[in-house]
Amino acid sequence: MIICKSEQELAFMREAGRIVAESHRRIAEAIEPGITTGELDRIADQYIRSQGAVPSFKGYNGFPASICASVNEQLVHGFPGKRKLVEGDIVTLDIGAEYRGYHGDSAWTYGVGSISVEAQRLLDVTEGSLYAGLALVKPDVRLFTISHAIQQYIEDAGFSVVREYVGHGIGAELHEEPQIPNYGIADRGPRLKPGMVLAIEPMVNAGDRYVRTLEDNWTVVTVDGSLCAHFEHTVAVTPDGMEIFTKLNA
Repeated sequence: MIICKSEQELAFMREAGRIVAESHRRIAEAIEPGITTGELDRIADQYIRSQGAVPSFKGYNGFPASICASVNEQLVHGFPGKRKLVEGDIVTLDIGAEYRGYHGDSAWTYGVGSISVEAQRLLDVTEGSLYAGLALVKPDVRLFTISHAIQQYIEDAGFSVVREYVGHGIGAELHEEPQIPNYGIADRGPRLKPGMVLAIEPMVNAGDRYVRTLEDNWTVVTVDGSLCAHFEHTVAVTPDGMEIFTKLNA
């Protein structure tokens, strides 16, 4: 069942989204060669808690940290720790915050210092695919129309769509119905309604689409060792379109 949120629930989620977005802004300012992923985790954790929220990921199914930090060929669920970022790395930071019992969730892939042309194009295409999907979010649109738009954008650019991991509904639970694949056939799936809140998150590989999980049972990497990227926003369906909760207002 897809849960439509009340105005009060949407207000809590809007604040959770703001906290996530501000955490990303603070981390983005701190990213530079030599910083550890553990230090980035501490920045996010301290800010989230300072806002009367708690990190959504810490302890979730045993996850040990407040954010996911995935570097280069790591797609999702990387553990922050002692690893130092170096010039030319790309790092995906996935951040969640729970405020008054409701969650916000956003991932972004950042370049460390000067990155290769190939890496920058991967980031640009992955971010572009997210916004290609978001542009279609409005009442009565069928869900997989969004999935199809994301897939087409990515594959037209010559990159691969990861199929094992998908976006999701979000609210009082971090992961709710519906599941939102980043591939699909247009005009299929449930129709969107005002009050639905979705975490839409394209995951893209520069090489083949295949991924595997490391022995820590969390960190997901590309099978061929190619670079990968992941961009995500939490958005609410409104009567006349959508609202991004995890984006700071200018």
